Amino acid sequence: MTTLFLVRHGETDWNRDRRIQGSTDIPLNDTGRGQARDAAAALRDELGDAAPVVVSSDLSRARETAEIIAEQLGVPLGTAYPELRERAYGDAEGLGTEEFHARWGDWHSAEVPNAEPWAGLRTRAIGGMRRVVRDVRRSATPAASVIVVTHGALIREVIRHATAGALPPAGERLANGASFRFVVERERLSMHTYAGSALV
Repeated sequence: MTTLFLVRHGETDWNRDRRIQGSTDIPLNDTGRGQARDAAAALRDELGDAAPVVVSSDLSRARETAEIIAEQLGVPLGTAYPELRERAYGDAEGLGTEEFHARWGDWHSAEVPNAEPWAGLRTRAIGGMRRVVRDVRRSATPAASVIVVTHGALIREVIRHATAGALPPAGERLANGASFRFVVERERLSMHTYAGSALV
């Protein structure tokens, strides 16, 4: 059994300004670095003495969040996975959310030119989770817990997969620095905590 903690990266200036980032590589701001430290403290409380593996997306906002968490927990920083990148939002990247809605309507049903399809994102996300678990289980010192620092839309699709679409609620934004706990038993992925609340 492997426990996965999916952590959304800390805030960037584009998050603060409500601009769509997607695959655009925007760095953390100081608020985001503080959120990463807060996430590390919360994870330390949850993990106790266990030494997790810390991995991330290869985009800088996720990578720096993971670096801060690994440093705070006193563990090495692990692999950066391109599969864990944020959804590519195509022509919407860089736009504010109001302009997005004015051009294309509802967030989840919008047909944005050159954007990665939601179904494609979910397939990539689940494949990425499986690769992380395989890599950790095959390592010289397998760990029972893995902290995966990634992005809001990707985490949302993993949650939707694990809960058969019951979570997250429509319109809910996953907070920067938020952590969600999953368990992988053999190949089955199940969700155990959402927004700090136990599900099972």
